[in-house]
Amino acid sequence: MFEATVFLDHFADLPDPRQPGKVAYRLDEVLLLALLAILAGAEGFTDIARFGHTKLDLLRRFLPFRNGTPSHDHLGDIFAALDPVAFRRCFAAWAATLTQTPLDVIAIDGKTSRRSGRAGARDALHVVSAFAARQRLVLAQTKVSGKSNEIAVIPALLDLLSIEGAIVTIDAMGCQRAIAHKILDKKADYVLALKGNQGTLHEDVTLFVEEQKARDFADCTVSTHETVEGDHGRIETRRVTVIHQVAWLQERHAWPGLKSLIVVDSTRDLSTRDPVNRIERETRCYLTSSPLGADRLGPAVRQHWAIENGLHWILDVTFHDDQSRIRTAHAPENMLTVRHIAVNVAARKKGKDSMRLALKTAGWDDDYLVRLVAP
Repeated sequence: MFEATVFLDHFADLPDPRQPGKVAYRLDEVLLLALLAILAGAEGFTDIARFGHTKLDLLRRFLPFRNGTPSHDHLGDIFAALDPVAFRRCFAAWAATLTQTPLDVIAIDGKTSRRSGRAGARDALHVVSAFAARQRLVLAQTKVSGKSNEIAVIPALLDLLSIEGAIVTIDAMGCQRAIAHKILDKKADYVLALKGNQGTLHEDVTLFVEEQKARDFADCTVSTHETVEGDHGRIETRRVTVIHQVAWLQERHAWPGLKSLIVVDSTRDLSTRDPVNRIERETRCYLTSSPLGADRLGPAVRQHWAIENGLHWILDVTFHDDQSRIRTAHAPENMLTVRHIAVNVAARKKGKDSMRLALKTAGWDDDYLVRLVAP
Protein backbone atom coordinates (compact mmCIF):
# COMPACT_ATOMS: atom_id res chain seq x y z
CA MET A 1 0.00 0.00 0.00
CA PHE A 2 1.52 3.28 -1.14
CA GLU A 3 1.52 6.60 0.69
CA ALA A 4 -0.75 9.25 -0.86
CA THR A 5 0.60 12.63 -1.95
CA VAL A 6 -0.98 16.04 -2.15
CA PHE A 7 -0.02 16.81 -5.74
CA LEU A 8 0.71 13.84 -8.05
CA ASP A 9 -2.87 13.24 -9.25
CA HIS A 10 -3.01 16.80 -10.62
CA PHE A 11 0.02 16.18 -12.84
CA ALA A 12 -1.20 12.88 -14.30
CA ASP A 13 -2.08 14.53 -17.63
CA LEU A 14 1.32 16.19 -18.04
CA PRO A 15 2.66 15.03 -21.43
CA ASP A 16 5.77 12.86 -21.30
CA PRO A 17 8.10 13.89 -24.18
CA ARG A 18 10.04 10.60 -24.14
CA GLN A 19 9.49 7.68 -26.52
CA PRO A 20 7.22 5.20 -24.68
CA GLY A 21 9.38 2.15 -25.37
CA LYS A 22 12.46 3.84 -23.92
CA VAL A 23 10.99 5.07 -20.61
CA ALA A 24 12.79 3.44 -17.70
CA TYR A 25 11.57 5.90 -15.07
CA ARG A 26 7.90 6.93 -14.94
CA LEU A 27 7.26 10.67 -15.10
CA ASP A 28 5.34 10.67 -11.81
CA GLU A 29 8.34 8.97 -10.19
CA VAL A 30 10.69 11.62 -11.58
CA LEU A 31 8.45 14.46 -10.33
CA LEU A 32 8.12 12.89 -6.88
CA LEU A 33 11.87 12.29 -6.67
CA ALA A 34 12.64 15.91 -7.56
CA LEU A 35 10.12 17.33 -5.11
CA LEU A 36 11.17 15.19 -2.13
CA ALA A 37 14.84 15.85 -2.85
CA ILE A 38 14.33 19.62 -3.02
CA LEU A 39 12.30 19.56 0.20
CA ALA A 40 15.22 17.70 1.78
CA GLY A 41 17.72 20.34 0.65
CA ALA A 42 18.78 19.29 -2.86
CA GLU A 43 19.65 22.14 -5.22
CA GLY A 44 20.65 20.59 -8.55
CA PHE A 45 20.38 17.36 -10.52
CA THR A 46 23.47 15.84 -8.93
CA ASP A 47 21.93 16.38 -5.49
CA ILE A 48 18.60 14.94 -6.61
CA ALA A 49 20.25 11.86 -8.09
CA ARG A 50 22.22 11.23 -4.88
CA PHE A 51 19.01 11.64 -2.83
CA GLY A 52 17.29 9.06 -5.04
CA HIS A 53 20.15 6.59 -4.66
CA THR A 54 20.26 6.89 -0.87
CA LYS A 55 16.50 7.19 -0.22
CA LEU A 56 15.10 4.53 -2.53
CA ASP A 57 13.24 2.78 0.30
CA LEU A 58 11.57 6.06 1.22
CA LEU A 59 10.58 6.72 -2.40
CA ARG A 60 9.06 3.24 -2.66
CA ARG A 61 6.65 4.15 0.10
CA PHE A 62 4.92 6.25 -2.61
CA LEU A 63 5.58 4.62 -6.01
CA PRO A 64 7.20 1.39 -7.30
CA PHE A 65 10.51 2.79 -8.66
CA ARG A 66 11.09 -0.67 -10.21
CA ASN A 67 14.17 0.52 -12.08
CA GLY A 68 15.53 2.59 -9.22
CA THR A 69 16.16 6.28 -9.85
CA PRO A 70 17.76 8.13 -12.80
CA SER A 71 21.25 9.57 -12.97
CA HIS A 72 21.81 13.31 -12.82
CA ASP A 73 22.34 13.47 -16.61
CA HIS A 74 19.10 11.61 -17.24
CA LEU A 75 17.23 13.91 -14.86
CA GLY A 76 18.61 16.93 -16.68
CA ASP A 77 17.46 15.55 -20.04
CA ILE A 78 13.95 14.87 -18.76
CA PHE A 79 13.43 18.33 -17.25
CA ALA A 80 14.98 20.01 -20.28
CA ALA A 81 12.46 18.31 -22.59
CA LEU A 82 9.34 18.64 -20.40
CA ASP A 83 6.76 21.12 -21.77
CA PRO A 84 6.93 24.09 -19.34
CA VAL A 85 3.57 25.53 -20.47
CA ALA A 86 1.74 22.28 -19.75
CA PHE A 87 3.65 21.95 -16.46
CA ARG A 88 2.63 25.38 -15.20
CA ARG A 89 -0.99 24.78 -16.24
CA CYS A 90 -1.03 21.61 -14.15
CA PHE A 91 0.59 23.57 -11.34
CA ALA A 92 -2.07 26.31 -11.44
CA ALA A 93 -4.88 23.73 -11.43
CA TRP A 94 -3.31 21.99 -8.42
CA ALA A 95 -2.64 25.25 -6.55
CA ALA A 96 -6.30 26.24 -6.95
CA THR A 97 -7.29 23.20 -4.86
CA LEU A 98 -5.10 24.28 -1.92
CA THR A 99 -6.94 27.53 -1.10
CA GLN A 100 -9.89 26.49 1.02
CA THR A 101 -10.57 30.06 2.19
CA PRO A 102 -11.41 32.98 -0.12
CA LEU A 103 -8.43 34.78 -1.60
CA ASP A 104 -8.13 38.29 -0.15
CA VAL A 105 -5.02 39.75 -1.77
CA ILE A 106 -3.15 38.31 -4.74
CA ALA A 107 0.25 39.88 -5.32
CA ILE A 108 1.79 39.69 -8.80
CA ASP A 109 5.49 40.34 -9.31
CA GLY A 110 8.48 39.12 -11.30
CA LYS A 111 11.77 37.49 -10.31
CA THR A 112 14.95 36.67 -12.20
CA SER A 113 16.96 33.49 -11.54
CA ARG A 114 20.30 35.24 -11.87
CA ARG A 115 22.62 32.38 -12.85
CA SER A 116 20.25 30.53 -15.16
CA GLY A 117 21.52 32.36 -18.26
CA ARG A 118 24.69 31.53 -20.15
CA ALA A 119 25.39 35.20 -20.84
CA GLY A 120 24.56 36.36 -17.33
CA ALA A 121 21.35 38.14 -16.38
CA ARG A 122 20.65 39.20 -19.98
CA ASP A 123 19.20 35.80 -20.93
CA ALA A 124 18.48 34.51 -17.44
CA LEU A 125 15.09 33.03 -16.60
CA HIS A 126 12.57 35.71 -15.59
CA VAL A 127 9.21 34.56 -14.26
CA VAL A 128 6.13 36.49 -13.13
CA SER A 129 4.25 34.79 -10.30
CA ALA A 130 0.90 35.24 -8.58
CA PHE A 131 1.02 34.79 -4.80
CA ALA A 132 -1.84 34.50 -2.31
CA ALA A 133 -0.61 36.89 0.38
CA ARG A 134 -2.56 35.58 3.38
CA GLN A 135 -2.31 31.87 2.53
CA ARG A 136 1.36 32.24 1.48
CA LEU A 137 0.83 30.05 -1.58
CA VAL A 138 2.10 30.36 -5.14
CA LEU A 139 -0.96 30.30 -7.41
CA ALA A 140 0.60 30.39 -10.88
CA GLN A 141 3.62 31.59 -12.83
CA THR A 142 4.62 32.32 -16.40
CA LYS A 143 7.93 32.94 -18.11
CA VAL A 144 8.81 36.22 -19.81
CA SER A 145 11.72 37.07 -22.06
CA GLY A 146 12.80 39.95 -19.82
CA LYS A 147 11.55 42.22 -17.05
CA SER A 148 10.44 44.85 -19.57
CA ASN A 149 8.01 42.31 -21.06
CA GLU A 150 6.09 41.60 -17.85
CA ILE A 151 3.23 43.74 -19.17
CA ALA A 152 2.61 41.33 -22.04
CA VAL A 153 2.36 38.17 -19.91
CA ILE A 154 0.38 39.39 -16.90
CA PRO A 155 -3.01 39.02 -18.71
CA ALA A 156 -2.08 35.42 -19.62
CA LEU A 157 -1.09 34.78 -16.00
CA LEU A 158 -4.45 36.14 -14.83
CA ASP A 159 -6.20 33.73 -17.21
CA LEU A 160 -4.76 30.84 -15.18
CA LEU A 161 -6.39 32.09 -11.99
CA SER A 162 -9.80 32.09 -10.35
CA ILE A 163 -9.75 35.45 -8.56
CA GLU A 164 -13.37 36.54 -8.19
CA GLY A 165 -13.76 38.82 -5.17
CA ALA A 166 -10.01 39.21 -4.58
CA ILE A 167 -7.82 42.32 -4.71
CA VAL A 168 -4.93 42.02 -7.17
CA THR A 169 -1.87 44.14 -6.37
CA ILE A 170 0.82 44.92 -8.95
CA ASP A 171 3.74 47.34 -8.96
CA ALA A 172 4.03 50.24 -11.40
CA MET A 173 5.08 47.98 -14.28
CA GLY A 174 1.57 46.51 -14.29
CA CYS A 175 -0.25 49.85 -14.11
CA GLN A 176 -1.77 49.45 -17.58
CA ARG A 177 -5.32 49.82 -18.88
CA ALA A 178 -5.35 46.36 -20.48
CA ILE A 179 -4.32 44.75 -17.19
CA ALA A 180 -6.94 46.74 -15.25
CA HIS A 181 -9.58 45.58 -17.77
CA LYS A 182 -8.48 41.96 -17.43
CA ILE A 183 -8.73 42.06 -13.61
CA LEU A 184 -12.20 43.60 -13.79
CA ASP A 185 -13.28 41.00 -16.35
CA LYS A 186 -12.22 38.32 -13.85
CA LYS A 187 -14.59 39.95 -11.28
CA ALA A 188 -11.77 41.08 -9.04
CA ASP A 189 -10.47 44.50 -7.99
CA TYR A 190 -7.05 46.00 -8.57
CA VAL A 191 -4.58 48.08 -6.57
CA LEU A 192 -1.94 49.35 -9.02
CA ALA A 193 1.11 51.38 -8.03
CA LEU A 194 1.23 54.67 -9.93
CA LYS A 195 4.58 56.09 -11.01
CA GLY A 196 6.10 58.09 -13.84
CA ASN A 197 5.47 55.44 -16.49
CA GLN A 198 1.90 56.77 -16.67
CA GLY A 199 2.99 60.24 -17.74
CA THR A 200 0.22 62.84 -17.48
CA LEU A 201 -1.91 60.61 -15.25
CA HIS A 202 0.89 60.45 -12.69
CA GLU A 203 1.47 64.20 -13.00
CA ASP A 204 -2.22 65.01 -12.49
CA VAL A 205 -2.53 62.73 -9.46
CA THR A 206 0.68 64.06 -7.87
CA LEU A 207 -0.40 67.68 -8.28
CA PHE A 208 -3.90 66.93 -7.00
CA VAL A 209 -2.62 65.10 -3.92
CA GLU A 210 -0.20 67.92 -3.08
CA GLU A 211 -2.99 70.49 -3.36
CA GLN A 212 -5.37 68.45 -1.22
CA LYS A 213 -2.73 67.83 1.45
CA ALA A 214 -2.21 71.60 1.67
CA ARG A 215 -5.96 71.92 2.34
CA ASP A 216 -6.05 68.91 4.67
CA PHE A 217 -8.30 67.15 2.12
CA ALA A 218 -11.11 69.58 2.93
CA ASP A 219 -12.45 69.39 -0.64
CA CYS A 220 -12.63 65.56 -0.79
CA THR A 221 -14.41 62.63 0.75
CA VAL A 222 -11.62 60.57 2.27
CA SER A 223 -11.02 57.75 4.71
CA THR A 224 -7.78 57.36 6.66
CA HIS A 225 -5.93 54.67 8.54
CA GLU A 226 -2.64 54.92 10.46
CA THR A 227 -0.24 52.31 11.77
CA VAL A 228 2.99 52.61 13.77
CA GLU A 229 5.57 49.81 13.75
CA GLY A 230 8.98 49.48 15.34
CA ASP A 231 11.56 47.03 14.02
CA HIS A 232 15.30 46.76 13.27
CA GLY A 233 16.15 50.03 14.97
CA ARG A 234 13.52 52.15 13.25
CA ILE A 235 9.99 53.37 13.90
CA GLU A 236 7.77 53.63 10.84
CA THR A 237 4.46 55.46 10.71
CA ARG A 238 2.21 54.80 7.72
CA ARG A 239 -0.78 57.02 7.09
CA VAL A 240 -3.13 55.74 4.38
CA THR A 241 -5.59 58.19 2.83
CA VAL A 242 -8.16 56.93 0.33
CA ILE A 243 -9.69 59.65 -1.84
CA HIS A 244 -13.13 58.48 -2.93
CA GLN A 245 -13.96 61.35 -5.30
CA VAL A 246 -12.21 60.75 -8.62
CA ALA A 247 -14.82 61.73 -11.23
CA TRP A 248 -12.57 64.56 -12.43
CA LEU A 249 -9.76 62.08 -13.00
CA GLN A 250 -12.04 59.76 -14.94
CA GLU A 251 -13.10 62.62 -17.18
CA ARG A 252 -9.48 63.37 -18.07
CA HIS A 253 -8.08 59.84 -18.33
CA ALA A 254 -11.00 57.34 -18.51
CA TRP A 255 -9.15 54.76 -16.44
CA PRO A 256 -11.10 51.45 -16.39
CA GLY A 257 -13.16 50.91 -13.25
CA LEU A 258 -11.36 53.53 -11.18
CA LYS A 259 -13.10 54.13 -7.84
CA SER A 260 -10.47 55.73 -5.61
CA LEU A 261 -6.92 56.94 -5.17
CA ILE A 262 -4.78 55.53 -2.38
CA VAL A 263 -2.10 57.77 -0.88
CA VAL A 264 0.42 56.18 1.48
CA ASP A 265 2.63 58.57 3.48
CA SER A 266 5.48 56.79 5.27
CA THR A 267 7.71 58.37 7.89
CA ARG A 268 10.69 56.39 9.17
CA ASP A 269 12.50 57.47 12.32
CA LEU A 270 16.04 56.06 12.12
CA SER A 271 17.44 58.00 15.08
CA THR A 272 18.61 54.85 16.87
CA ARG A 273 20.68 53.86 13.80
CA ASP A 274 21.62 57.14 12.14
CA PRO A 275 21.66 60.25 14.37
CA VAL A 276 22.40 62.53 11.38
CA ASN A 277 19.82 61.43 8.78
CA ARG A 278 17.13 60.56 11.28
CA ILE A 279 13.89 60.99 9.34
CA GLU A 280 12.93 59.54 5.96
CA ARG A 281 9.65 60.45 4.27
CA GLU A 282 8.01 58.89 1.24
CA THR A 283 4.66 59.24 -0.51
CA ARG A 284 3.30 56.55 -2.82
CA CYS A 285 0.08 56.65 -4.86
CA TYR A 286 -2.09 53.81 -6.14
CA LEU A 287 -5.12 53.43 -8.39
CA THR A 288 -7.88 51.11 -7.23
CA SER A 289 -11.22 49.81 -8.47
CA SER A 290 -12.24 48.88 -4.93
CA PRO A 291 -14.78 50.99 -3.00
CA LEU A 292 -13.31 49.90 0.35
CA GLY A 293 -11.97 52.32 2.94
CA ALA A 294 -8.44 52.98 4.11
CA ASP A 295 -8.67 50.41 6.92
CA ARG A 296 -8.97 47.65 4.28
CA LEU A 297 -6.98 49.05 1.39
CA GLY A 298 -3.99 50.08 3.52
CA PRO A 299 -3.32 46.47 4.58
CA ALA A 300 -3.87 45.33 0.97
CA VAL A 301 -1.09 47.66 -0.19
CA ARG A 302 1.13 46.37 2.60
CA GLN A 303 0.40 42.74 1.78
CA HIS A 304 1.80 43.14 -1.72
CA TRP A 305 5.25 42.79 -0.18
CA ALA A 306 4.36 39.26 0.95
CA ILE A 307 5.49 38.05 -2.47
CA GLU A 308 8.96 39.50 -1.81
CA ASN A 309 9.25 38.15 1.74
CA GLY A 310 7.21 34.98 1.40
CA LEU A 311 8.32 33.82 -2.04
CA HIS A 312 11.25 35.60 -3.71
CA TRP A 313 13.35 35.86 -0.56
CA ILE A 314 12.63 32.23 0.36
CA LEU A 315 13.50 31.02 -3.14
CA ASP A 316 16.86 32.78 -2.96
CA VAL A 317 17.82 32.25 0.68
CA THR A 318 16.30 28.83 1.42
CA PHE A 319 16.16 27.16 -2.02
CA HIS A 320 19.19 29.04 -3.43
CA ASP A 321 17.37 29.75 -6.69
CA ASP A 322 19.70 32.62 -7.60
CA GLN A 323 22.69 30.28 -7.34
CA SER A 324 21.23 27.56 -9.55
CA ARG A 325 23.30 26.88 -12.67
CA ILE A 326 20.66 24.72 -14.37
CA ARG A 327 20.59 26.22 -17.87
CA THR A 328 19.67 23.66 -20.52
CA ALA A 329 16.52 24.23 -22.63
CA HIS A 330 13.37 24.17 -20.45
CA ALA A 331 15.10 22.78 -17.35
CA PRO A 332 15.47 26.14 -15.49
CA GLU A 333 11.76 26.96 -15.79
CA ASN A 334 10.61 23.44 -14.97
CA MET A 335 12.83 23.22 -11.91
CA LEU A 336 11.50 26.57 -10.71
CA THR A 337 8.01 25.08 -10.96
CA VAL A 338 9.16 22.18 -8.78
CA ARG A 339 10.51 24.69 -6.26
CA HIS A 340 7.13 26.44 -6.29
CA ILE A 341 5.48 23.09 -5.57
CA ALA A 342 7.90 22.67 -2.68
CA VAL A 343 7.07 26.14 -1.32
CA ASN A 344 3.36 25.30 -1.35
CA VAL A 345 3.52 21.85 0.23
CA ALA A 346 5.86 23.11 2.96
CA ALA A 347 3.76 26.23 3.62
CA ARG A 348 0.68 24.08 4.21
CA LYS A 349 2.28 21.72 6.74
CA LYS A 350 5.22 23.42 8.44
CA GLY A 351 3.15 25.06 11.18
CA LYS A 352 5.05 27.73 13.07
CA ASP A 353 8.43 26.58 11.78
CA SER A 354 10.30 28.83 9.39
CA MET A 355 10.71 27.54 5.85
CA ARG A 356 14.43 27.09 6.52
CA LEU A 357 13.80 24.95 9.60
CA ALA A 358 11.09 22.94 7.82
CA LEU A 359 13.47 22.02 5.01
CA LYS A 360 16.29 21.24 7.46
CA THR A 361 13.96 18.91 9.35
CA ALA A 362 12.76 17.30 6.11
CA GLY A 363 16.39 16.46 5.32
CA TRP A 364 16.89 14.84 8.72
CA ASP A 365 13.55 13.11 9.34
CA ASP A 366 11.92 10.91 6.67
CA ASP A 367 8.60 10.81 8.51
CA TYR A 368 8.49 14.61 8.63
CA LEU A 369 9.23 14.73 4.90
CA VAL A 370 6.36 12.32 4.24
CA ARG A 371 4.00 14.48 6.31
CA LEU A 372 4.87 17.54 4.21
CA VAL A 373 3.63 15.90 0.99
CA ALA A 374 0.68 14.06 2.54
CA PRO A 375 -2.88 15.21 1.69
